[in-house]
Amino acid sequence: METTPSGSRLVLETAKTAENIQVTSRHLHHLQWYILTIALVLNDALTVSLAFVLAYFVRFELSIKVFRLETIPTMWFYQKLMFILIPVWLTIFALKGLYDRKNLLGGTSEYERVFSATTVGTVIVIAAGFLDPGFILARGWLLLAWGLSFLLTALGRFLLRRVVYSLRLRGFFQFFALIIGANDEGLSLAEQLVQWRTSGLHIVGFVDKKIPTGTILSNHLRVLGTIEHLDDIIDRYGIEELILASSAITSRENVMEIFQKYGVSSSVNVRISSGLYEIITTGLTVREFAYVPLVGINKVRLTGLDRLLKFVLDYSLTLVLLILAFPFLVLIALAVKLDSPGPVIYRRRVMGLNGRQFDAYKFRTMYVNGDEILSNFPRKKQELANNHKLKVDPRITRLGRYLRKTSVDELPQLINILKRDMSLVGPRIITPGEVENYHRWDINLLTVRPGLTGLWQVRGRSDISYNERVRLDMYYIRNWNIWLDLQLILQTIPVVIKGSGAY
Repeated sequence: METTPSGSRLVLETAKTAENIQVTSRHLHHLQWYILTIALVLNDALTVSLAFVLAYFVRFELSIKVFRLETIPTMWFYQKLMFILIPVWLTIFALKGLYDRKNLLGGTSEYERVFSATTVGTVIVIAAGFLDPGFILARGWLLLAWGLSFLLTALGRFLLRRVVYSLRLRGFFQFFALIIGANDEGLSLAEQLVQWRTSGLHIVGFVDKKIPTGTILSNHLRVLGTIEHLDDIIDRYGIEELILASSAITSRENVMEIFQKYGVSSSVNVRISSGLYEIITTGLTVREFAYVPLVGINKVRLTGLDRLLKFVLDYSLTLVLLILAFPFLVLIALAVKLDSPGPVIYRRRVMGLNGRQFDAYKFRTMYVNGDEILSNFPRKKQELANNHKLKVDPRITRLGRYLRKTSVDELPQLINILKRDMSLVGPRIITPGEVENYHRWDINLLTVRPGLTGLWQVRGRSDISYNERVRLDMYYIRNWNIWLDLQLILQTIPVVIKGSGAY
């Protein structure tokens, strides 16, 4: 009987153990998504049911004169209708891709699909009423059911999403991803995905032919090998996502080889970046012309629902702040006028959306002959040229130091927000002369409105370096969502109270 040497047996046992771990990991991964799908179906069924019941209660039980009593309703009729409509709603949700993993947990598109699905369901009910004259339904109930089913379903999915995001921080609902290419673009992609911990992509490392295997790069990620080792790396780490940094792939044959091998794989998804990731932050779209897919660059960062949400946030909070702060603003204006001669409001020429220049309003904090005063301090003049800020500025008035310390001098910029020159949250305001300091990033900076507050405000304000300010601005533009804005607004309050980094 032929025996296997102990060394070979150990290798075989180790390989078998690794394979079992991979199989178990994949099973657990599929189980997680299966549980999430069930949770989503249950959420949708419960929220739609609740919406129908609430619609009945509001329409028929509350004495609201807006609704005209068209028919004498029977609860039994609406109960039977609910049992029919709930499966119809869930079927429409499924057809709209609301249980498909690729449409979940990413931006506001999921909620847009919910709105579309509930609207389709409502239209079907209306069509049924036209086709069957005996099908009599209160229009008020249907209108309420449509609105409530969308709102409650979206709210339920929002809460489920928060749970999943929390679990992702603990290692669940993750896809193991590998970045092919460790150039500037690949490193930028890795930094973005590692920092955005709820993205669902767990970056295990890089594949690159120019950098030696084992080299540790940013975020403690290693180069795991070259493209020739791709099969082994995918099997060893259970890779499900291949991300190609297209600017790092010099050979068209390599790209075709990867797509031929993994583009049709059921276990690995291949994604390719635009090659402009480290430069363009506005987002890209793909559109076909004469059946030719062409990539287009968005002119602005925010579009559609995102733009509407930011508009509502800006106007609602700004109007409230202006109304509450108006008496205080009048007192500050009087104090500025009495403290030193000159205008109350200082107009600073700055850069806005798409490079349009505008005057940003501030309470005047300097003497009107500030340039003459600064000419007596050559070193400070050079410091200002380098950093665009002076920690100890001889041009500032007595009241101006207090206004700057508390950031009260910037409150007139609320008017700029109402004029749509600015936003409550955004990148720092910069002058036309500062644009060159952003180098290739300037095209991104001007794709969103500058903000009254932002990441630079809560991360150190004037105490951080200019390069760090640029990095924070780019990070905000690339990662914008409405929740980031709300978070930064809340974080700004203690920063302003402390007065840290303000001068």
